[in-house]
Amino acid sequence: MNQLKLRHLHAFVTVVDAGNMSRAAEQLFMQQPSLSRLLQSLEKVFDTPLLTRLPRGVEATAAGLALYEQAQIILSKVAKLPSTVQHAASGLSGELAVGFTSSAALAVPVMALLNHYREQFANVQMRLEEAGSGELVSSLLTEQLDAAFIRSVSPSNSERLTLFPVSQESMLVALPARHHLAHLNTPMALGELAQEPFVLYRRPSGPGLYDSILAACYQAGFSPEIVQEAPRLTTMMSLVAAGLGVSIVPQSLKRLEAIGVVYRPLDAQVPLFASIWLAVRAGSRSPRLENLCRMLKPVSLDDWPNG
Repeated sequence: MNQLKLRHLHAFVTVVDAGNMSRAAEQLFMQQPSLSRLLQSLEKVFDTPLLTRLPRGVEATAAGLALYEQAQIILSKVAKLPSTVQHAASGLSGELAVGFTSSAALAVPVMALLNHYREQFANVQMRLEEAGSGELVSSLLTEQLDAAFIRSVSPSNSERLTLFPVSQESMLVALPARHHLAHLNTPMALGELAQEPFVLYRRPSGPGLYDSILAACYQAGFSPEIVQEAPRLTTMMSLVAAGLGVSIVPQSLKRLEAIGVVYRPLDAQVPLFASIWLAVRAGSRSPRLENLCRMLKPVSLDDWPNG
C-alpha cells in the first residue's frame, strides 16, 4: 500500500468521470499508454480489477466504485489543506479557552469584546470557564487556559503574565432593602459603614477586590467586621438580601438585579474602583490569542492599581 500516491487517485477519478481512457489522458496531459500503466500499477496495489474495459470506454468495477468514493473524499481534503493550514496560521480556526470571574462576566466591555471576537472569527470555537481570579491565573500558568478576564494578579506572577486593560468601574455599597441607609440615594462616605457587619467575596476567589475594600476601610478609620465570606458573588448578594450584612461591589453587579438589595454610590473621595484585565501568559504565540489581544492595548501592571 505504500506505493499508492495521490497521482494514482487523481488519474483514477479522472478516468471514471470521463468514462473513456483517451479523453481522460487528454485531461491529464498524458499519453494513453502512460495512463494505462499508471492504472495497472494501481490495480496491483489493491490486487483487484478496478476498471472494466468496454468497447467504447471503461467503467468502474464494484471495487473501483468503492475506491472512487473514497478517492474523491481524499482528494477534496487535500485540495482544502492549503486553506486549512492558512486559517490555522492566521487564527481563523481552532479553539480558544477563555476564563472569567463571575463579576467580569457582568461587565459590558467584557461581553462586547467577546461578541466582537466571535463576529470577526466565527470559526474559532471559544471555550469559556468561570472561576476566581486566583484559580484563573493558576489555569493560565499551567496552560489550561489561553486567556482570562481577572480583577487582580499577585506581584509574584506579574512577570509571567501580560495584562491588557479592559474596564475600570466604580464601586457601590450593596445594602439590604430594609436597611436604614437604603432609602437614600446620595453618595455615602465609607465611614457610615463603620458599625455595619460586612459580607465579602472570599479573598482566595478575589484577592484584589477583597484587599482594596479592606484598605479603603482602614483609610476611613475603621476595620470592617466581616461576618461572612461567600464563594460566589451571587451567593454574596443573596446574603446581603437576607440582611446578614452590607457589601461593597463593582458597579456591574447591579446587572444581577438581586431582589432585596439596594445600591448606593460611594463618595467621590473614596479611593475604591474595580479593574478588569485580560491576562495571558507572557510570550504566548497562539494566532487565535493574538487576534483577541490585538483588540486591546497591553500596559504595565503599574499603570492601573489592582482593583
